[in-house]
Amino acid sequence: MALATLPDVTAPEAVTPHRPHLEHLLAQARAKGPIGVAVAYPCDANALQAAVQAAEAGLIKPLLVGPRERIEAAAQSAGLDLFGTQIHHTADDARQAASQAAALCRDGQAMALMKGSLHSDDLLAAAVAREAGLRTDRRASHVFVMDVPAYDRPLLMTDCVVNIFPALLDKRDIAQNAINLAHSIGIARPRVAILSAVETVNPAIPGTVDAAALCKMADRGQITGGIFDGPLAYDNAISLHSAHNKGIVSDVAGRPDVLLAPNLEAGNMIYKQLVYMANAECAGLVLGMRVPIVLTSRSDSVASRIASCALAVLASAGMQA
Repeated sequence: MALATLPDVTAPEAVTPHRPHLEHLLAQARAKGPIGVAVAYPCDANALQAAVQAAEAGLIKPLLVGPRERIEAAAQSAGLDLFGTQIHHTADDARQAASQAAALCRDGQAMALMKGSLHSDDLLAAAVAREAGLRTDRRASHVFVMDVPAYDRPLLMTDCVVNIFPALLDKRDIAQNAINLAHSIGIARPRVAILSAVETVNPAIPGTVDAAALCKMADRGQITGGIFDGPLAYDNAISLHSAHNKGIVSDVAGRPDVLLAPNLEAGNMIYKQLVYMANAECAGLVLGMRVPIVLTSRSDSVASRIASCALAVLASAGMQA
């Protein structure tokens, strides 16, 4: 069977000329084989289309969790064939569907959890509930893998979605989650740039103090598997020329694999600027749980949702290893 690339499985409006980094993720994930994914409350065309097309691309085996009648009606209206797809019927209640989807992951029937047409808060609440059994001793966080046309490698960004004002120990977990994902997609020693407004430690800017502490924590083995530098302003982090002009000597500045934002507000703005002004495409997951969670947005393209499923396959394989 020929390898499905991103343009082959997107709607026409989502087709892009070339997404080499995300297409490489697809190839890596296809080589691993499909995994069972519990899709919570997939009651509209977008959620179903992503799950069905990810299955057609050989990435997942979707387990659709929600009211059977609404799921089948949505599939019919979108012209999607659900033949052979498992539907776990629940009442027409998004929270109940999310809880049942989380239980399928807990019981080993699914290796990842995926958002359907419900609010992110409802899905995450079900996933972190004590009875779901999916929590670990690490803080959950979100990681994007960005395919930016002007950048020569995949660029990970965290946390732009889940943690609003993370404290220092939260940032430790956020960094470790991103490093583990980088390992799963083949980046053996990811360079982590800890972002702030400036490249020097200034107690008036708390993020710079956190950045310095994180670098020392990495030196002492409290965070493992990556190379750290920070604080770094965005220009110094992303541009080798800018770093040289500022006299910054660093193994990270100008060539990062991971950008760690000081808070959700800053990270969310950067990632959206890359998407809407730099023509970036992204895949994303919530990590730090016992299974990866595909937490897509209504505004995400189908290509992005499918790439996120590929990322879940690789993250799951990394967790199992």
